[in-house]
Amino acid sequence: MRRRRFIQLSPAAMVAVAAPAMPAIARGQFFRIGTGGPGGTYFPIGGLLASAISEASGGGVKGMVASAVATQGALANVHAIAAGQLEAALAQADIAYWAWSGTGLFDGRPRLDSLRLIANLYAETIHIVVRRSAGIASVADLRGRRVSLDEPGSGTLVDARIVLEAYGLTERDLRAEYLKAGPAADLMRDGELDAFFIVGGAPIGAIAELATSIGDVALLPIEGPPAARLLEHYRFFSSGTIAAGTYQGVDAVQTLAVGAQLIVPARLPDDLVYAVTVALWNANTRRLLDAGHPKGKLIRPETALLGAAIPLHPGAERFYRETGALN
Repeated sequence: MRRRRFIQLSPAAMVAVAAPAMPAIARGQFFRIGTGGPGGTYFPIGGLLASAISEASGGGVKGMVASAVATQGALANVHAIAAGQLEAALAQADIAYWAWSGTGLFDGRPRLDSLRLIANLYAETIHIVVRRSAGIASVADLRGRRVSLDEPGSGTLVDARIVLEAYGLTERDLRAEYLKAGPAADLMRDGELDAFFIVGGAPIGAIAELATSIGDVALLPIEGPPAARLLEHYRFFSSGTIAAGTYQGVDAVQTLAVGAQLIVPARLPDDLVYAVTVALWNANTRRLLDAGHPKGKLIRPETALLGAAIPLHPGAERFYRETGALN
């Protein structure tokens, strides 16, 4: 699969982000942003974005009233976008790609080919959690071990299968379990599980609690030739690092990441999406993101196109071309 080539924003281009004039839209334009559950990261981030692009923020789109809508998460969001039930939504890059292309979780289902990208927001990293004392130093060492790959229907399960394949394994080579991170961590704490996969923005609470309670936790790297092959083949992956100290007693590890991305339906008018994109990257939004949530600080214009695997909306594409971010 050929990876789409983008250039990163230069310092001059980043200064130019605020330069495009802000077009006005019809007064009272409602703009719903699908997020996730109130206890997750998507909901507060969606709330910040809604505040930033609303006219009332002082730096938003004139005439716009945006709101964050709690949903069941990325999978529900791509369906709602395709069905015309939302104007925008947050979604993992891999789930958006599978929905748009009819692959992965959507293999054999109708493509949701109306999905379009505004921006990559922040990275959600692939965590492979092991007991340090279990003698597991590589993904290849998971052969024959008790490993949870997450629930059927989850993005983590599909990503886990992709990673295993890169190391010459399938789930049949494991003693596989299919549990969410919380129950998987409980089993590891009780000595009944050797490893588990979870994709999410670090720190993930279940891992943090496990590392604190048992002090015997490590993360496996995804690096070298297997990682290079995955980065070449899958457009939604990017390189990522989980920093030392993110989890108590756990060293830094190189891994892969998928972006949490802001997506919209193709049907939205170009001028509207252009106005939203301008508002997303202005100085007022920067202040809101930096002050509002730890992940908000990671939403940067220089990574706006990282891991893009579905087409840009023409309105967003216009903005990135004007600012020099896109070839």
